[in-house]
Amino acid sequence: MKILSKIITLLIIVFFVNDQTLYANDKIKIGLLIPLTGKQNEIGKSILKSTRLALNKIDNSIIEIIPKDTENNPKKTFSAAKELEEEGVKIVIGPVFNKNLIYLSELKKMVFLSLTNKNINNPKNVISAGINADSQLKTIIKFQKLNSINKTVFLIPDLDFKYEVEDAIKKSKIKLKHTYIYKIEPTELTKQIEKITYYKERQKNLKYEIERLEDSNDANKEKRIEVLKKKDTLGGINFDSVIVSDFDESLKSVFTSLLYTDVTPRRIYYITLNQWFDKSFLKETNLQPIYFPSINKENYDDFIKKYKTVYNEYPNQLSFLSYDLVGLVYYIIFKNDFSINEKIFYKKNKFKGKVGVFEINKNRINHILNMYKIENEKFTKIF
Repeated sequence: MKILSKIITLLIIVFFVNDQTLYANDKIKIGLLIPLTGKQNEIGKSILKSTRLALNKIDNSIIEIIPKDTENNPKKTFSAAKELEEEGVKIVIGPVFNKNLIYLSELKKMVFLSLTNKNINNPKNVISAGINADSQLKTIIKFQKLNSINKTVFLIPDLDFKYEVEDAIKKSKIKLKHTYIYKIEPTELTKQIEKITYYKERQKNLKYEIERLEDSNDANKEKRIEVLKKKDTLGGINFDSVIVSDFDESLKSVFTSLLYTDVTPRRIYYITLNQWFDKSFLKETNLQPIYFPSINKENYDDFIKKYKTVYNEYPNQLSFLSYDLVGLVYYIIFKNDFSINEKIFYKKNKFKGKVGVFEINKNRINHILNMYKIENEKFTKIF
């Protein structure tokens, strides 16, 4: 009996050791499709570094990131994805750019968390994880309600992403007075803004009112005329806010054109989309206040600080997003009892990351964003 007992004990120990060894070798492999060579290689390298920061934060050796170079080329992206499939990878972070998604529908057993913010016409196995227009409009709708904004004009540049914005407008059912597509060429833009704001008519109103007073017997006409001559236009405008879905210098041009037509940010709300806290707007005091939905700035600044401490350089914006996606994948796999399949992002879930709260449902990701204001040369959180 003693010998039998020792044999059973030994078998239990061997089984336990083997089981632990199998578990230790059973890695969760996450693919990473990024441009590591070519013109966009700096973006790819920054994303790779941020995923390493995320792995260190999670501190679980069960997770393995397998990076592959896409060269920012659709065919190379597909080839790299096939390699990942052969290595047993089922979930991939990337690719970065929307153009590289076109062949990925062939890999039906894999799920791709692309960093693009475009949702239209993506393959069914691709989930857009970028800060999409849908998420931003939901935040703007909340801002509208808080401030009793009822007459909003939406201005969209005549560029490729206009279809994405128009689709988000339709889905969100945001309350709008008018939607306009504008040309980005400066002369054409100014003409369109003049028309939208009834600038010429309001100029005429001013001229006619001055002439009327000059021909009148009004006792205070001199003072009233003096006041009117300091104005550029006369008369109200038929909207209380404007949303401009543009960025950088082009956005500044639109707001400047509004100023030119005497539609200032003191008369209406100037609202735009996520600007990633572009500091160049801080100096544009004549355009302030400007309101926009965005990620959590405090977390964003904290990430930049940590990244710079480790790598002695500044990250790009997409690397901040990819940092959270590593944690999101780990969280979803954990919630799914470490079982990975193409339906893993189909169940309704919420994940709180550095970017903010990710809402996952039916292979879609939306972000619960904050609202910020640019005024007095600083960014201020509204909610």
